[in-house]
Amino acid sequence: MTITITAFARSPDRGRGLARDMRVRWALEEVGQPYDVRLLSFKAMKEPAHLALHPFGQIPTYEEADLALFESGAIVFHIAERHAGLLPDDANARARAITWMFAALTTMEPTIVDREMARLLERHETWYEQRLRLIEERIRKRLSELSVRLGDTDWLDGDFSAGDLQMVSVLFRLKGSGMLDEYPNLSAYVARGEGRPAYKRAFDAQLAVFAAASTG
Repeated sequence: MTITITAFARSPDRGRGLARDMRVRWALEEVGQPYDVRLLSFKAMKEPAHLALHPFGQIPTYEEADLALFESGAIVFHIAERHAGLLPDDANARARAITWMFAALTTMEPTIVDREMARLLERHETWYEQRLRLIEERIRKRLSELSVRLGDTDWLDGDFSAGDLQMVSVLFRLKGSGMLDEYPNLSAYVARGEGRPAYKRAFDAQLAVFAAASTG
């Protein structure tokens, strides 16, 4: 049965690849699995049919036969476990790749998203500049630590894995901030991820949705 995922009908990221269905699309492209996409309005995301799939009324979701999943991290993990190409065969290397998946989502991403929310919602507050400075200090600390760990290698632990897919997706959120430019090896790392054919196919598919919505 064909996999079906959900995505924004009108993505707030304006087709820049930040919406979290991008990570699921990328994973499916990496493992060569075809999929359908059901596009949802913000209104439809809060209606009972979608809430039965995602109790928090967000995207993406994943449906295949009698399995329904939500949360992009869990979906990517499921894809990586079920299909070859995103997790190593060696048990220890596999465990390390999974560790990097969690590190991307729980250690790196929250503060990066904090920065986005502050810039979007708090820029008119009197304490905004001070708060932004503190957030960016925390991000730089994590980037510095990650930069040291990556060193001059292409990927985080051997070959490209689901850990790299998640980490590149998270770091991509900093593009345009100038912060990645301070760590040339991390900038090159993100560029390598973007350069993968599977990433390009996923990005183009997500961008096409925004382009159609803009002209429709």
